[in-house]
Order: sequence, then structure tokens, then C-alpha cells
Amino acid sequence: MRKFLVVLDQTRECLNAMRYAAMRAAHTGGGVTILSVIPPDDYQHWIGVAEIMRAEARETITAHFEVFAKWMRDKQGVNPDLVIREGDPVTEIMGLVREDPEIGVLVLGAGTEKSGPGPLVTQLSRSSGSLPIPLTIVPGDMSKERLESIT
Repeated sequence: MRKFLVVLDQTRECLNAMRYAAMRAAHTGGGVTILSVIPPDDYQHWIGVAEIMRAEARETITAHFEVFAKWMRDKQGVNPDLVIREGDPVTEIMGLVREDPEIGVLVLGAGTEKSGPGPLVTQLSRSSGSLPIPLTIVPGDMSKERLESIT
């Protein structure tokens, strides 16, 4: 089964990427894997604090995932998987793509800010010619209706 990989983060454009991935998976008989990456912490010398921060980050990620997963199950009939990793987001995305041969498309949401589409879109689009899978970039301000019409 082909899976759409989408990144769960704290950005607004993440919502459209989630919608697009779920709708495409529903229309093509695919699946969705949601990846969330916890950045490396700067509190290496405070091990107890770092562990608490990691646990809190995982709880927050899981709570956000459950909201998206419920919508995907109820509205799209897709039951997504959650993968949580720690490290550099681009490195972790590429690692997961190499590890899971069912992942066939990476879906990212593009920010609408004047500063650009966002760090992930910028970094991954620069190397898009050498990516092992297609990269789909979903505009962050695209309407839900427009997303439905193109998926």
C-alpha cells in the first residue's frame, strides 16, 4: 500500500498538508503516516529536565495527532500511523522515507508568511531532484473546498 508521509508540527500550514494527505489516501486506497520530530534539546546537562520536556512534547504531539486521526478516520476512512522521532527534521524525514518502502509521497504545507514557505519546504525543495519520492507542497492558504476539488 502506498502511504503519504505528512509532518505534524506547530505551523498553520500543517493543517492543509494533513487534509490533502488524508483525502488523497482515501481516493487512492492509500495510507497516511504522520511524522512529528522533537528537536534536539539544549539541556543535555540537565538530564531530568530534558526527560520531562521530551515527555511533555510527546504528550502534546499525541494529543494533536488524535485530533487529526479522528478526523481522518471519521471523514476520510483513513487510519493514520504516528511516528515520533528526535533530531533534525530533514534528517528524520529522509530516514523514515528510507526505512519504510511503502511511503510513496511526502506532503508538506507551504507557509504564507512573507519570510517564505517555511524551513522544511525550503530545505527539501532545494534537494527535490535527488529525493527518492515525490514531494507535494500544499499552499497553506488553499481553501478546504479547493483541496477537496483537486484530490
